Amino acid sequence: MEALPSPRGTALSKNWKKLNLRWNAVTNKTYNSCMSLAERSKVLHINNFGFESLTDDEDIKVMLQGTFFWKVKTYQPQKQRLFQLLEDGMSIWFETRFKKARSKHIFSILHVESVREGYQSEGLRKFGGSFAEEQCFTIVFRGKRKNLDLAARTGIEAQQWVRGLTKLMVRCEAMSQREKLEHWIHSILHEADKNKDNKMSFKEIKNMLRIVNIDMNDIYAYQLFKECDKSNNDRLEEYEIEEFCTRLMKRPELEDIFHQYSGVDCVLSTEELQEFLHDQGEETSLQQAQHIIQTYELNEKARQHNLMMLDGFTMYLLSSAGNILNQVHAEIFQDMSQPLCHYFISSSHNTYLTDNQIGGASSTEAYVRALMKGCRCVELDCWEGSNGEPVIYHGHTLTSKILFRDVIESIRDHAFKRSSYPVILSLENHCGLEQQSTMAHHLKTILGDMLLIQPLDGHLSKQLPSPEQLKGKILVKGKKLSENKIDPRVFLISNREEEMQEEEDQRFTSSPQEIRPLQAKDVMQISRELSDVVVYCRAVPFQSLSDALRHQKPTEMSSFSERKARKLIKDSGNLFVRYNTQHLSRIYPLGLKMNSSNYNPQEMWNVGCQIVALNFQTPGAEMDLNDGRFLVNGRCGYVLKPAFLCNNQSNFDPKVPIHRSGQHPIALTIKVITAQQLPKLNKEKSSSIVDPFVRIEIHGIPADCCKKQTEYRLNNGFNPCWNETLMFQIQVPDLALVRFVVEDYDTTSSNDFVGQFTLPLLSIREAASKALRHGGRHLPRFGEGSRVR
Repeated sequence: MEALPSPRGTALSKNWKKLNLRWNAVTNKTYNSCMSLAERSKVLHINNFGFESLTDDEDIKVMLQGTFFWKVKTYQPQKQRLFQLLEDGMSIWFETRFKKARSKHIFSILHVESVREGYQSEGLRKFGGSFAEEQCFTIVFRGKRKNLDLAARTGIEAQQWVRGLTKLMVRCEAMSQREKLEHWIHSILHEADKNKDNKMSFKEIKNMLRIVNIDMNDIYAYQLFKECDKSNNDRLEEYEIEEFCTRLMKRPELEDIFHQYSGVDCVLSTEELQEFLHDQGEETSLQQAQHIIQTYELNEKARQHNLMMLDGFTMYLLSSAGNILNQVHAEIFQDMSQPLCHYFISSSHNTYLTDNQIGGASSTEAYVRALMKGCRCVELDCWEGSNGEPVIYHGHTLTSKILFRDVIESIRDHAFKRSSYPVILSLENHCGLEQQSTMAHHLKTILGDMLLIQPLDGHLSKQLPSPEQLKGKILVKGKKLSENKIDPRVFLISNREEEMQEEEDQRFTSSPQEIRPLQAKDVMQISRELSDVVVYCRAVPFQSLSDALRHQKPTEMSSFSERKARKLIKDSGNLFVRYNTQHLSRIYPLGLKMNSSNYNPQEMWNVGCQIVALNFQTPGAEMDLNDGRFLVNGRCGYVLKPAFLCNNQSNFDPKVPIHRSGQHPIALTIKVITAQQLPKLNKEKSSSIVDPFVRIEIHGIPADCCKKQTEYRLNNGFNPCWNETLMFQIQVPDLALVRFVVEDYDTTSSNDFVGQFTLPLLSIREAASKALRHGGRHLPRFGEGSRVR
């Protein structure tokens, strides 16, 4: 078809361009409908996914042909298995065996977090000795899925796959929202098309609806099916399937916003896009609006005329540019030159554990995963080991043991891959003098120049150095010998904190007559070598806030159990705030918890505690808050505390909001509109569909903590719509976190967790009042997974 003829004159030229573009869109749709399903599939995988540029790559060719690898899981490698890249360029197929039965598995490149060469995993260090290091590599997956340790027949084959996987991961990272959506659609259609004839019966369509988590009324579903069945043969084929999916994927709430600004011609001009952005609370120039069109518009002719159609508008709203998170805050935007004690620091407790602290496995991989999540303070629980080598595990339990040396090597290799800011090693030392010296030796020889063993200026100043000054450095927190002691074998209070804290709390808070004398079991010797690697984080016993404020040095810090911290917050909230403006505090969970559960970190952040250590291996609301707190500032693991938590004369007390040091309360209004493609909870049962509702939680000072929720939507996890407004009054916004939770409503049992997203209140992108009616922001993909509730 030809384009519409252009009218004479210039008065209507701008609108005519928009109408002509609309005509082109119709003709393009007609042309696309003539393409076969196979042809569209090829376009989908080759052109849209940008895989065509890689098909001539030698490494990709090898992956498409397939390669045999050994899966390294034990000392005796199993039979070689074929691994092969599928033609979509997004999936790896491989074969597994279980009890002599064979099964085929596929994983997506989108689920791969990284690829490590050589012996860079615990499994390969332990079991890979029968292969040369250059033959080995590890595929690391996102979430809690276990690593895949592989060994190739030659180092060349291993390198080809390492390079190829890296190229594919880069390509996936660059995929647009539309490309990811189309890949998802293709995979769903492939799964639903049981007989692989590229046609869909109504039964297969119903199966597809269940796969995408929607229980559509049979009458309505069949009506939609018949409307798309143009060939009238009770099969959707080729473009008819596309038409059905297009109707299913319609986003009426986004179309309404689009039409508010585009008018009847259904095309946005640069000026109209600028008006929309202004109503979103963004002051954008015409040049910036043009840049958005050039970046997100899918239609080439529209881009040529600086016009935006509905699909391009949708892609923009669903991109990071339309994210609820302020994108400035996604990068490092805070002042990093203040003392360490002015920052919240992402911190892990019992970092070595992958499960509970009674019988769970200890692993160096737990350190790697914590560090790659931005954790900047990890714990090493050190005990006497055999052959003179100290080990790490949870003492007096059935948890497995790992070598101290292996842990330090893993920290060396991964400490600064996610963040360049300093890492603190919190030592829980239960070793004798000889193995303490071995620990010091490993720290120095393995970490080298990374390990800070001298003050930055040659002497300890009156305040702690900044994260910026300590970039690329590893600090040790532990006991330190006093310099004025003549005998290097000085007895100090044990730092077996979890075992003795309650007794120490009682001892230091009792009257002098009640204080029990220190006994032999309460003291231990510290080696000079280990003492010397402690510089800015000297662990000292805590007696009282008033005493610490008078006598404790900035380089001295104390640890508190969650129970002790809560008591200080309750009894002396403001003094605890002032203490934390000058000193580092480490908070840890009570040691008697069998399941390694966590406490609420918000209570501790409210008074400025920096090192609020959580069990990273235990998912749940507490870890969600931690992830939300450290989502911002480039996820570097350091977040600057509010000014009233850095001022040593602060009168702030979280229990009394009136003393909020200049804080201004705000009203927060959130309209929950819709959700898309929520995950199925029971994938084994195809008929299981979620009944989702959204709960919004405010976490901050006690007066601000609040929860409100929408109604649930029956049997729709694909595109539930709520259009409900929830309102909150917040006294101290600087400390508040907003947590969006989706759950599956259940009348007979507790609701099931579907997903969540948490971020600081002040990192939410603002929207003007008009945008509350016509605009909006989207949340990125929710975190999913099994939860400890």
